[in-house]
Amino acid sequence: MRTSPLARVIILISSLLVVSVCLFPFLWMGISSIKVLRELYTVPPTWIPHTPTLGNYKTVLFDSNIPRYFLNSVVISVGSTLLALILAVFASYGFARFNFKGKPYYQSFVLVGQLLPTAAIIVPLFVTLRYLGLVNTYLGLILVYMIITLPLSVWMLTSYFKAIPVELEEAAIIDGASRLGVLFRITLPLSVPGLVAVMVYAFVTTWNEFIFALCFATDSSVKTLPIGLAEFTTEFNTDWGAVMAASMIMTVPIAVLFLSMQRLFVGGIMAGATKG
Repeated sequence: MRTSPLARVIILISSLLVVSVCLFPFLWMGISSIKVLRELYTVPPTWIPHTPTLGNYKTVLFDSNIPRYFLNSVVISVGSTLLALILAVFASYGFARFNFKGKPYYQSFVLVGQLLPTAAIIVPLFVTLRYLGLVNTYLGLILVYMIITLPLSVWMLTSYFKAIPVELEEAAIIDGASRLGVLFRITLPLSVPGLVAVMVYAFVTTWNEFIFALCFATDSSVKTLPIGLAEFTTEFNTDWGAVMAASMIMTVPIAVLFLSMQRLFVGGIMAGATKG
């Protein structure tokens, strides 16, 4: 489709405007993380720090529990993402390839789990974790995060698996492959964009989650990064420089993950949304 020069200029300006609006919070966060405390409260604000400093990062990395919280977030996010991905693969393949009694109802029940408000499931989950002795444990948070990311993961992968021609699997079965062999050798290699989309979605959701971590991880040995940011706020003051530095540290892994898998992630999301 050909577009006029005026239309191209309008599209370019609109795109730059949208990008600027989206990137401004991250730019401001990065600038604020290298400002001294008095510059953070300057009115009007200064765009370029007069005396840039890495003291905020020093405070975060060496004088706080942020490194420990970072490790906790990595363990919990990776664990819950892998567990949700494994379960979603088998559940989605079953929904996509097999017909059984009550299948539409089971799929609806899976989606209901995603629609429940957070306030409605916090108390039941806390009671269950306390009964099992999993409060303030990695496993407890991993299971909770798996529960909140699994429903949408199943729906996304189900749509993607349905888009793969059944004839490819039937040909492999005729050649002697088992159902598991078909799944691991044919279906999953063809579903890499969908798997990446689910993985990124699950990881980002668990990495940034706050409410469940606040309720189920009260010990510093299990707290995650979103909870750790609140420790820079006291009754009388907030160390905004440290908050911004810790926020930058928290943002970098997500940015690297998304940028490294951007094409596969977008392809998986589009395929899951348009095919079925």
